[in-house]
Amino acid sequence: MRTPTNEDFSRTQERLDGDQPVFGPEIGEFTDTEQRRSAAAGDEEMKTGTTTVGLSTENGVVMATDMRASAGHMVSSKDVQKVEQIHPNAALTIAGSVSAAQSLIRSLRSETSLYETRRGKDMSMEALSTLTSNFLRSGAFFIVSPLLGGVDEDGAHVYSLDPLGGMMEEDYAVSGSGSQYALGVLEQEYDVDLSIDEAKSVAAHAIQSAVERDLASGNGINVAVVTDEGVEITKHKDFESLL
Repeated sequence: MRTPTNEDFSRTQERLDGDQPVFGPEIGEFTDTEQRRSAAAGDEEMKTGTTTVGLSTENGVVMATDMRASAGHMVSSKDVQKVEQIHPNAALTIAGSVSAAQSLIRSLRSETSLYETRRGKDMSMEALSTLTSNFLRSGAFFIVSPLLGGVDEDGAHVYSLDPLGGMMEEDYAVSGSGSQYALGVLEQEYDVDLSIDEAKSVAAHAIQSAVERDLASGNGINVAVVTDEGVEITKHKDFESLL
């Protein structure tokens, strides 16, 4: 092994005295954050626009989303599934960049599968929400604002996450460009004693309210029901059967 010289230590000191942080960048952090943010804000990227809602009940979680994706000022798809199963008893809604959301879903599915294989049990919702938050905080998934809902031995959980990794557990939550319209409905109609069927109706009413006013939301509704028995996702082109 070569013996370090004084020059080696002086170069190290120069690096420490410079503008670069001593402990950065963090693992998983990208150095071109601003460029990635600018690209994510471009008009040509396919985005979900979106209204997504999540409600917790005594028996499980109900999550609902619209089905429209946009690219700039154009509707790029009328049949997007914006809620996906990522865990035997959990689902994730997506709002924001389609490519980033798809990558996040694949990463979460891989990690939960590895966890189950290594430990022989399903990941708890606390662990899954922390994992999702850490993924978002890494900066690798600009710009996604998901809702996470799931059921474990502690009951039903709904988490609201922002694009920078902030996380809050809520009784009900919304995300996307139509969220303010949906939130008004949930504020009036949500109750902790809702049954699963009642929660589906409230969620559908919230999405319908957003579709009426938000240009980036529309074309139907996806509904996910998450219980301790698994995740069931259905697609509806009209709201009448749910209201």
